Order: sequence, then C-alpha cells, then structure tokens
Amino acid sequence: MATPIYEFAQIPRVDPAGKTRVRRVRDAGQAPTVGVIYNPRSHRNLGADFDCGLCPHVHIAQPRARAQLPEALAEFAAKGIDLLVINGGDGTVRDVLTCGQAIFGDDWPTVAVLPKGKTNALTVDLGVPDDWSLQDAIDALDHGTRVYRRPIAVSPADEPGKRVAGFIMGAGAFTKSIQAGQSAHKLGAFNSMVVGVTGMWALLQSLFAGRNNPWRRGARMRIGLGASDAPMAHSGSGDPERRQLLFASTLERLPAGIKPFGALKSGLKLVAVDQISRRTTALVPLVLIGKIRNGLRERGIHQVAATHFNLSIDDQFILDGEAFPPGDYRIEQGPELAFVAP
Repeated sequence: MATPIYEFAQIPRVDPAGKTRVRRVRDAGQAPTVGVIYNPRSHRNLGADFDCGLCPHVHIAQPRARAQLPEALAEFAAKGIDLLVINGGDGTVRDVLTCGQAIFGDDWPTVAVLPKGKTNALTVDLGVPDDWSLQDAIDALDHGTRVYRRPIAVSPADEPGKRVAGFIMGAGAFTKSIQAGQSAHKLGAFNSMVVGVTGMWALLQSLFAGRNNPWRRGARMRIGLGASDAPMAHSGSGDPERRQLLFASTLERLPAGIKPFGALKSGLKLVAVDQISRRTTALVPLVLIGKIRNGLRERGIHQVAATHFNLSIDDQFILDGEAFPPGDYRIEQGPELAFVAP
C-alpha cells in the first residue's frame, strides 16, 4: 500500500478461486466476525501497537504491499466477515476498495474506517471522531448508524475492466495542491489544516500570477457528461481547451466545511473551473462556503451532478492522493457501500 498506482497495469490480480464471499446469519447476541486491514504505514499508526486481543472473532491482516491486499480480503470473504474495518487514511481506503471489488463485487460486508492517515476525508463525511477505536467500530455495527456512499470508479477508456475506486478526484490546480499538501504534511499540517494551508496558497498564486502560471494554466481536458457524452459548458474565459481545476467526489461533507458543489449533495458531483479572472478568483472563498451560488457558470465555475462522465486529459490527475497518467478515462459510481458510524 506504499507503492503509488501510476499505471492501471499495477492493480493486483485476484485469483478467481478466492472470489466467493461466505454468507452467514448471525444469531442474536452472537459476536460479529470482523476483518481488519491494518496499515502500519499510515500516519497515525506509525510506532503504535495495535490491540489484536479483543476477541477470537477479530481477524487482522497487515499487508505490507498493495499486491498482498487481494489475498487478505479473499481470506476475510471466506471467513464470512460481518464487518470490514479499514485502519488507515484515504489512500488505504482507496487500495482496499480497488482490490476488493473483484472479490466482493456488489456484495460487500458492512465497512468501518478508523481515521489513521494524513488525510481522512471519508471519515469527516461519515462523522467518525478522530479517536474512534476498533472496539467503537465493532460496537457501532449493532448500536451505531449506517451511512451509505458509492465510491468513484475510474477506468481507462480502452480497458474498462480495470477500475480504481476512491472518493476524491481532481486535476489541474488540484494536482498542484496535493503537491503543496505534501509539504504541509512535513510542516505538521494534516486533515482540515491541510485544506486551509494549500487553499490559501492556491488562492494567492491565482490572484497574483499570470495565466501561464501552473496554478492558473491548469490542464488541457475534455469533459463529456452522461450517456450522450455532452461536452461540459465553457464560459469562454481563458483557453477554451483548458480547465484551471477539476474536482469530483461522491462525499457529502468535506474537510474544513467547504462546499465546492454548491447545493448539490448526493451522488457523483463535479466542479470544473475555467481560467477565471482575478476578480472571480477573489470570490472563491465565498463560493466554497456557499455564500455565492448565482451566476457562477457565467464566471467560469461549473457545478454539475452526473451519472458518469468521460475525461480526456493531457496531464496527471489525482485520486485520493495518488497520481495517475494522462489519457482517456470513464468516471462513474461504484457499488453502494454501508459504512458504520457512531
């Protein structure tokens, strides 16, 4: 889980013999069978011991590389787990969902996420506290709430069978923000603080730089919406073949309380920003907190909900912190997953 997915060919293959999930009916009062993917490399797990002695029904796997995840998940499926606990950050979640889709398909166990990474946007959306423990997650299976989300599924246009699943995707200035976020991590900033630090830096760059500055130049991309592959509108501000920023997610609450999608809530949502003027750039903080909603398209800010969209891009894009190569892609929603929350 420490090696970046730069090519879809690196997605681990799954042995067809390990795809069957055992289903069982749990009797009243019976302890659940729990499978835990524990990422020892996650930020908040470094140097920490994990309590493995909760009960004999808790099975823990510590894959040291992404290629070991399918085997661990297949073993959990064979045990008929009631709860899959992901102990790590957003990157660990992405890897588990990507490797697990060939094993669980549309029949996933209930999922819990412990926020142990540098970024934990999913747990912000789920309302999971920073100190949530494994025992808390197990207790929530019977006494907590369920939150249903569908991850983003990204596949190359020429290889639709290879899909990577995650929750936050971006390109253009978003890619630059992720790079800046790595520097912020080194300075001790994480989660919502990273959003604030990188957002402020991006705003300053866009306010005072010319259109050829990497933060304003963005990336050359074509976005086709829905089954008709209808081209996304462009305001005419700047180069019509470029977007300064693309951001997509299926989450409904984001870190730092930002609302880049305006009033849009559920499902797959995206916002595309043209090479907007400095005047419009100065209004971006008000847009992000939902204070300005009218006239955005004319200013070059496009907020759209879509069943799926196609993306042709000449630069890298980011999915949950990892960079993917330029190319042609289909972006849609994966299976609906049930997450436990307090």
